[in-house]
Amino acid sequence: MKRFVQALEKIQITLGIVFLCMFFLVILLQIATRYMGVSVIWTEEVANYTFIWAVFMGAAVMVNRREHFNFDMLRTKLKGKKRLSISIISDLVLIGFHVVIFLLGIQIVMEFWNYTWATLPEMKMGYVWLSIPVMAGTMLLYSITHLMEHMKAWKAKEVTE
Repeated sequence: MKRFVQALEKIQITLGIVFLCMFFLVILLQIATRYMGVSVIWTEEVANYTFIWAVFMGAAVMVNRREHFNFDMLRTKLKGKKRLSISIISDLVLIGFHVVIFLLGIQIVMEFWNYTWATLPEMKMGYVWLSIPVMAGTMLLYSITHLMEHMKAWKAKEVTE
């Protein structure tokens, strides 16, 4: 499972970088064309939507690295089972949050799939909205993995005590 999670994280980092590079290149194109007096109207939409994907992929990776949605203050002061208890509670809260975001994300994708971009009517908005359940689904997987690690550590503490 750990290798799968690591591979998934690498895929998300790669996707995030690709979308961030696309965002940057489209912004450069927009600046260059405006400087030349040409208006390329689709660049604003592409920049917005690639940025959304980049941010959501990065947010999921930060959950896996425990650098996002982290309750550090209390956790760092505690030791042993108390610390594990806080970690388990935190994981359970995050899992609940991710499930809600995932389910609502699926609803949004289904509702708005056939809407089209204003400047590129060939593109469907569903591809943009798909970033929400992808992000939430991977966050859910990462949080479940963390919970399993914390539960395993909890059981190991019971054996040693």
